[in-house]
Amino acid sequence: MSGTNPLRQALLSGLAVLALAGCTVGPDFHKPQVATPEKWRDPLPVAESRVTTASTDPAWWKLFNDPILTRLENDVAASNLDLKAASFRLAESTAERRIASAAQFPHMEANGSYARERASTNGILGLMGTMERAEAGSIASGTQGFGPVALPGGVGNPSFNLPQYGLNASWEVDLWGHVRRQVEAATAAMHGTQEMQRDVLVSLMAETAQNYIDLRATQSQIDILNHNIDIARHSVQLTTLRFDQGAATRLDVAEATGQLHSFESRLSPLKSQEIHLLNALSFLVAREPGALNAELGKPAVVPPVPEEVPAGLPSELAERRPDIRMASERLHAATANIGVAIADFFPRVTLSGSLDVQALQFSGLGSWASRQYGFGPTATLPIFEGGRLTGQLRLRKAQQQEAATLFQRTTLKAWQEIDDAMATFTAAQNQRDRLAEAVHENEIAVETAKAQYVEGSSDFLNVLTVQNALLASQSALVDATARVALSVTHLYRALGGGWETLYPAAASNRNMPA
Repeated sequence: MSGTNPLRQALLSGLAVLALAGCTVGPDFHKPQVATPEKWRDPLPVAESRVTTASTDPAWWKLFNDPILTRLENDVAASNLDLKAASFRLAESTAERRIASAAQFPHMEANGSYARERASTNGILGLMGTMERAEAGSIASGTQGFGPVALPGGVGNPSFNLPQYGLNASWEVDLWGHVRRQVEAATAAMHGTQEMQRDVLVSLMAETAQNYIDLRATQSQIDILNHNIDIARHSVQLTTLRFDQGAATRLDVAEATGQLHSFESRLSPLKSQEIHLLNALSFLVAREPGALNAELGKPAVVPPVPEEVPAGLPSELAERRPDIRMASERLHAATANIGVAIADFFPRVTLSGSLDVQALQFSGLGSWASRQYGFGPTATLPIFEGGRLTGQLRLRKAQQQEAATLFQRTTLKAWQEIDDAMATFTAAQNQRDRLAEAVHENEIAVETAKAQYVEGSSDFLNVLTVQNALLASQSALVDATARVALSVTHLYRALGGGWETLYPAAASNRNMPA
């Protein structure tokens, strides 16, 4: 029984070590709570379209009922280069997490070597000695030691072969959770990178819709301007005819011609803007400039907004918006890194062992008697680091405080963006409605002024004034109509909508495989 005591002691010691391995130092992460209002902002005056708390469609752009916009959004999700780069960053972060996780497991490696060696007579082997009358072959066979009298005279020690192979293994006993905290931090960083990828997608979906709406608004502006140019050209013809008949002055002709050229001068910037927007959309779908001209070059109106715009519940914001989730994961990683820094103050224990086969002859490599091995624990304890560990701990704590502050800032910024978008949504609708009435009245004024001018009861300056007012109100109406649609895209960008279209399962499951 006495022979089993050392084994029993070793087992008890191993169990004690494994029990200690369950200890994890440092603060545990608790998901921060996000304060949310009970309801969304009340609309300013009553508007035609309103925001509701109904569940949102992840593909929110379908609200516009525009098949071209829907096709563009799908193409961006499939082809955009920024999104592809973000997916590679996620792959990198996943690989880094796997690297960190590998430290939890034993490391084992095989090795093999062969060397032709000769021991120095005057080196440390001179202390080992051998039998004076040993033959050289006997010495080289490994049955005798090496030493200064291994061979007579000045010949010295013979050369010999030294082949060997074996296994080495080591495992760090994670006594204080040093490795576990590293894995926790790497996992949080991986999830944060995943949320960053989703945030890129959300931004791209909103940017695509915004560029498309701006394009349609610009094309509408061009149509309105061309219509007014036709009217101005007709006015030039009319005043020229009346001048030839003696019913108008040269001043009337000059003013009509000047207005025509003024209208024409506004056309080139709008055409340039149209090209820029077409190129921007081509870039978003990873195609060359001009690639979408055939599809999008034909003018169309700004897509209308439906009567109801579902925004979901305010309490869902933190789970929907990727940048809030990303800020939470960064705070998680910063908290775990504090545990890593604290664990650096404590001893680190590594269990290591090796089993090798070594012989002076190749024929001896298959013999069990050629084995050699070694195993045992190694402990390291930091004694003097010149303040490095203390400084590192202070750094990690400061980084956690920064991450907590940035989380709070991100959350508040999200509410600001949502509130701003809702205020713009209702204000733009009311402005659009008033401008529609102004356009209607200005159209009546233009027709009346023309009739009065033809009858001779009014001068041509009045015609020019009301026609300029009509063009200004028509242009403002297009801008307001576009602003209504744009405010919806800003709202859904602020709500964090769109990423679920590529990651439908992620809304309920945050875990990713290692």
